[in-house]
Amino acid sequence: MPLSPPLGEPPERVRELLAPLRHEFSVALHTAGNAFAVGAVIRVAHNFLAREVLLLGDEPFYEKASMGMEKYETIHTLTDEAALRAHVAGRPVWAIEKDFARRSLYDVTEFPKDVVFLFGSERFGLTRETCDACDDVIGIPIYGVNQSLPLAVASGIVMNAWAERHARAARPR
Repeated sequence: MPLSPPLGEPPERVRELLAPLRHEFSVALHTAGNAFAVGAVIRVAHNFLAREVLLLGDEPFYEKASMGMEKYETIHTLTDEAALRAHVAGRPVWAIEKDFARRSLYDVTEFPKDVVFLFGSERFGLTRETCDACDDVIGIPIYGVNQSLPLAVASGIVMNAWAERHARAARPR
């Protein structure tokens, strides 16, 4: 259920209040190529209380698309994949890329702790080399003739899958 930030509190205070509620995953966008899409992903990441959003490259995001949620998020801009690897320091990186998928999102029963979900651009996705360097490559099943999803939709599907499996694992049996 949504949280209501304390009215009149500065963003820094709201971030402090949200910190212990953050989840054990991060979202990374590799040269997304669409500043509106990046803003929308920031908004979605906020709704799932991702640990952080990592932006590879120097592309901007539009605050309007994030609906002000960038104020409450930890956003790091990294120069390249080497900087990403250094930043995540051994945490598992899972590419989300249908063309080089090793398995379907539907087949994932649990996600590793502290996983970093890496997304490419809507137009070009991620390269084989990038995917080969990742710990896993997951594809989101799609069924129409259009063979791609908007970046915000794809990230929302994956974050929702993480949240659903996390909630299921936390339930008493």
